[in-house]
Amino acid sequence: MSMVFFACVVRVRDGLPLSASTDFHFNQDFLECRKKLKALSSILAQYPSRGTAKGRDLNIHFLSSGDIACMAICSSNYSTIMAFCFLEELHWEFAASYDTTSISLASRPYAFLEFDNVIQKVKCHFNCASGSRTKANWEKIEEELKFWPPVQLKLEDTELMNGMTNGGHAGVHVEVVPTYRMQRVTPLGILSLVLNIMCGALNLIRGVHLAEYSFQEDHEGIGNVIAFFLPFLACVFQCYLYLFYSSARKVKTFVLFFSVCLCNIYLYGFRNLWQIAFHIGVASLSSYQILTRQLIEKQPDCGV
Repeated sequence: MSMVFFACVVRVRDGLPLSASTDFHFNQDFLECRKKLKALSSILAQYPSRGTAKGRDLNIHFLSSGDIACMAICSSNYSTIMAFCFLEELHWEFAASYDTTSISLASRPYAFLEFDNVIQKVKCHFNCASGSRTKANWEKIEEELKFWPPVQLKLEDTELMNGMTNGGHAGVHVEVVPTYRMQRVTPLGILSLVLNIMCGALNLIRGVHLAEYSFQEDHEGIGNVIAFFLPFLACVFQCYLYLFYSSARKVKTFVLFFSVCLCNIYLYGFRNLWQIAFHIGVASLSSYQILTRQLIEKQPDCGV
């Protein structure tokens, strides 16, 4: 099948992976290609901006510009021009999302893990469709590749060169795929969960009581019912975001926080200023705890 299987963004100077697609393939050829992609990423600074490492069934394409490089594993029958169109668009999306300072200061692998959503979207676009934008890029990339063809490598060479750069030993290079877990729950985090559950329960109880009255007497209070139920749902999702990792956490956190604020302001009259301040304060504390609880790399268990 002609397609892009995997894509990642790495920092050129040291090969630090910044983000990658989260879909996994478990056949042996793909896993071996992943190992060689990692080997190649650590020596990208030695090569021109475009290159292709060819294998029997899979090829690795890379495009580097400035501080970052985009790499992809594609089937060997996938068009080279299309592969570089894909990498070009991926590079543009990443450069538009993150500034050079944050890229330079990144100290841990996959510091921009949330970008995997964008990688997946672009990958699906190139695997499933060929829009007008793709055709326009095709002509541009085709012209560039005629004048500046990508450097050609063999997948077997990348593993050997990686062994040489690590002390002259061209032994087997085994990749340990990094796994991640959330930081430990703090006492303040537990407090925010308890307060969030309490606020959610208050919103649910008031909403149910108001709904019973509204449906029996009149339907004019339906907006107030919704204004109670929305903060209840926001409290539930805030608890979820604190406990579990989710992509685009920052955006979701701000959306939930502003939903709580707007609904409580709308409910002025049903709640006094102190009650509104309490609910918004709890939402603020929960949002802060969500944003400060980060992913950390879980050390692999090597049986030692």
